[in-house]
Amino acid sequence: MTDDIEKTDDEVTVEEQGPKAGERLANARREKQIAILEIAKELHLDEPKLRALERNEFEVFGAPVFAKGHIRKYAQLVGISADDVMADYYELTRSDGMPPLVGKVHKPVREIRPGRWLLAILLIAIAAAVYWWFAVREVPESQLEQSGQMTLPQPAAPAPDPAVDDRTSETPVEEPVAEAAIDTEPATRQESSLPTPLPDPEPAAGEVQVSLLFSGNCWTEITDANGEQLFFDLGVEGRSVTVSGEAPLAVLFGDADNVSLRVNGVDYPIGPGSRRGRTARFTINNPS
Repeated sequence: MTDDIEKTDDEVTVEEQGPKAGERLANARREKQIAILEIAKELHLDEPKLRALERNEFEVFGAPVFAKGHIRKYAQLVGISADDVMADYYELTRSDGMPPLVGKVHKPVREIRPGRWLLAILLIAIAAAVYWWFAVREVPESQLEQSGQMTLPQPAAPAPDPAVDDRTSETPVEEPVAEAAIDTEPATRQESSLPTPLPDPEPAAGEVQVSLLFSGNCWTEITDANGEQLFFDLGVEGRSVTVSGEAPLAVLFGDADNVSLRVNGVDYPIGPGSRRGRTARFTINNPS
């Protein structure tokens, strides 16, 4: 019975730490008596993924940027500090990404043996002597006696072909002036026939067309009046997206400074009242 009551040091440590990250969010949700389905609808997640978030199983979201985005929005919905929850997140995920500690590896000192170098030099000298010996024997002895030194015979230049010289002298050289003039005409016709860019298609009746151009990373959510997700992804630098849906459209930008917005082909500025720091949340009605 004593064994059942006693607790190990590890169990005591876990209890003293208290709830972390997703667990803290779940406790706050229960205290405010908010149903888990309401949070899932606000985060655009299904219930299994939301419960995984509350159990700190962040790997189900893939890239860390998705898990961190849901954690911050969850904290705002239940009214607790997002910075405190993010501190828990980094504390929980820090041990997973830390590399194992490895002691300093000492490279073995290679002993330099002069005997090997001497053997290599000797082999190179022998190979050079053998090559020189055979090269000298190939030179005629009469040439060595006349010059007093070794000279290799040079190959004689081939004699010119008289038939080729006659044909060359008789045939006049024609300059391709006409061909150059002909080649310029197709190029002119090709440049004049380049297609002109077409304008963006007009949105359907009762719908709003939204065009996005990202200059950096920005988590983006766009939902139409029927609750359909028109765009729910991470925008990256250089990406452009155009969606259409029934107004009004609910828009959420994780970093509004990294995206430019056009509505029905007209620039749409994001007002300061829609911003909370770098995040922006607003509604787009049909301008017409």
